[in-house]
Amino acid sequence: MSATPTTDSLALERAHLSASRAALRAMREDVEALDIRDVTANWVNAAVLQTQIEARIAALADLAHTPLFFGRLDYLETAQEGQRFYIGRRHVHDADGDPMVVDWRAPVSQPFYRASRKDPMHIGLRRRFGYTGGDLTAYEDEHLTDPDEEERTSRLLQAEIERPRVGPMRDIVATIQPEQDEIVRSGLAGTVCVQGGPGTGKTAVGLHRVAYLLYAHRERLARTGTLVIGPNRSFLHYIEQVLPALGELQVRQATVDELVTAHVEVRGTDTARAAVVKGDARMAEVLRRAVRSHVTLPEEPVVVVRGSRRWRVPAYELKEIVSELLDRDIRYGAARDALPQRIAHAVLVRMEQAGEAPDDRVQDAVARNPAVKAAVKAVWPQVDPAKLVLRLLSDPDFLAAHADGVLTAEEQAAVLWAKPPRSVRSARWSAADAVLVDEAADLVSRTPSLGHVVLDEAQDLSPMQYRAVGRRCATGSATVLGDLAQGTTPWATRSWAEALAHLGKPDAAVEELTAGFRVPREVIAYASRLLPHMSPGLSEVRSVRESPGSLAVRRAGGDGNGDGEGAGYADVVAACAESLSHEGSIGLIAADARVPALTEALAAAGLPHLAPGDETTPGCRLTLVPASLAKGLEYDHVVLDDPAAIVAAEPDERTGLRRLYVALTRAVSGLTVVHCAPLPWQLAGR
Repeated sequence: MSATPTTDSLALERAHLSASRAALRAMREDVEALDIRDVTANWVNAAVLQTQIEARIAALADLAHTPLFFGRLDYLETAQEGQRFYIGRRHVHDADGDPMVVDWRAPVSQPFYRASRKDPMHIGLRRRFGYTGGDLTAYEDEHLTDPDEEERTSRLLQAEIERPRVGPMRDIVATIQPEQDEIVRSGLAGTVCVQGGPGTGKTAVGLHRVAYLLYAHRERLARTGTLVIGPNRSFLHYIEQVLPALGELQVRQATVDELVTAHVEVRGTDTARAAVVKGDARMAEVLRRAVRSHVTLPEEPVVVVRGSRRWRVPAYELKEIVSELLDRDIRYGAARDALPQRIAHAVLVRMEQAGEAPDDRVQDAVARNPAVKAAVKAVWPQVDPAKLVLRLLSDPDFLAAHADGVLTAEEQAAVLWAKPPRSVRSARWSAADAVLVDEAADLVSRTPSLGHVVLDEAQDLSPMQYRAVGRRCATGSATVLGDLAQGTTPWATRSWAEALAHLGKPDAAVEELTAGFRVPREVIAYASRLLPHMSPGLSEVRSVRESPGSLAVRRAGGDGNGDGEGAGYADVVAACAESLSHEGSIGLIAADARVPALTEALAAAGLPHLAPGDETTPGCRLTLVPASLAKGLEYDHVVLDDPAAIVAAEPDERTGLRRLYVALTRAVSGLTVVHCAPLPWQLAGR
């Protein structure tokens, strides 16, 4: 690998960068100059076209501090006519339409990520570029077919992985590894589940897979839609700039709670026991029984009067029609819509037997006949999903009737409201209740499905939440991302096979990322001391980053039972001030209960700080992070306050250790642990 660029070659590459930026600017100006007045027939078409133009203009933005290209491929003469391609975040062409930069997602770019000396993929030279503040300052070459060139790790690649960051998550298009690229470029038809420990890049892989699928299947996904689901709003704020930086502006982002609150407003909370039962997949059967219980078999015939004729459908035939619809197990609302047409068809059969020749218009008229409508209302009444769940959680007899053999008496008691509300609007619905209402709504009428859904931090979802997400991609595919070792809810996923079954994707491929690129080896080894005690059997992450001195563990003054300095807050603040002497972002992670006191201590010391999700605020590099919100976030340096308090804040030790594992693995350059209480014994030594 050549690591010493020549002045002439560097000047040529800089010239190509300048020319590419000029070409991108020209592409943007061409779009801005479009006059839609002569090509649109009406104002609707004009509005649609204008929206598309504005989206195209935004996608062609040239971000000054984001390299336009980061690599170059020189193909051998035997492939691609020996052409040279510059690989970047988006396609750029010159005035003649010839490519100056090729989109990283294009097939011709794939060897940049996967080519090796063992399999050069027809590449003679792979060049990586280094940038400083947006200026091209260096490059490294790999001659993949030269047997005499020594193989070694790219300094520029390592520097890009380790580059300090301030603000939200950035894309990794310049550093995607071969095993990551295989997942990124997997097809749209299949669902992929990625198990990855801290620092393995699973979130980035999921986001880049969305970007790739939008490139490869843009028209289809433009019709069906894409969605990224994260654990909380702080996490979504953290990742929200990745896809726009890649030119993808139309991907919706949401939390699971936001998906299911269309029917009720969440204002209450559950006990841990109630939340576990409400999140159990068995609740789906309870709801199914409760919905179907509204159907009653008819006891009276239907008599339809048309003109001077009376047409009678006897009760036994009506029972057969209703029973057939029940046996088909189609959605309640669809069956209710079909019932008047089935009754009308029975009437038309009698008309034909009497010598008449009715058509579809007659059948529709019969279906709207008052007698038919009255029969449908009596036999198959409308069901309001929220009112149904309200009754289940308020009426012990109604719940017992439909939970018989499904939930135990103890479990039924756990989910019942102590004081039943008077109405849907006055009820203090919990997040788990909203999922139940969403399930009931789907039993009544089908939830629209998207083309692709990315589900991140999936290990913390309940089975009922998996079902809610699965409904959103029932006819599409999904990318499921998570780490079983980081499950911190009482209902955390025990196995991906079980989770994928609840999602409705039992045949999904499960891929494991075990190579860590972000968390230093010393830090991940320290955190991995917890694995045997919380997730036995899971493989430790193998970090490729050697960073001696990246871990410091300090005992603070005080016993942890008081306030201010007596609880070690002064030592924590001092550690934050010390960390601010380094480049990049700083995260202070603490048990939620200690955050208010730490806020006061930071203010007293004159150290401004942000809350999670506000990392885009300029001029401030320190973020105070409650441990409950730390999952998925990364900071160059982390100060971890009192590990024992983080463990103690959880309902059981295993969950507490998992929460601590998450907090320990948020650092990508350095971790300082400050403790006033003794460290958990699982962490203090093996």
